[in-house]
Amino acid sequence: MSDWELEEHHVRLLTLAAEAWDRCGEARELVKSQGLTFTTRLGELRQNPAVGVERDSRLAFARLIRELDLDLEGPKDGARPPRLRSTVGE
Repeated sequence: MSDWELEEHHVRLLTLAAEAWDRCGEARELVKSQGLTFTTRLGELRQNPAVGVERDSRLAFARLIRELDLDLEGPKDGARPPRLRSTVGE
């Protein structure tokens, strides 16, 4: 965060993105240990609910990162890190 000029709402978005990324990893570990599917007591094959959590968290992360609108080009010649594209020209 020290490399970017972030306003309060950007910090909130970044925090939510980090939480979504963590949740995605947690769900991925559950899927890895429990499998993609499980069998119900009636013998039906069902998707592990963690698969949906992983998918939803991944989508949330991608959307939040897109909302941050970071200019991903690094600073040139030791110049100050770039501002957010959404705040350039203000």
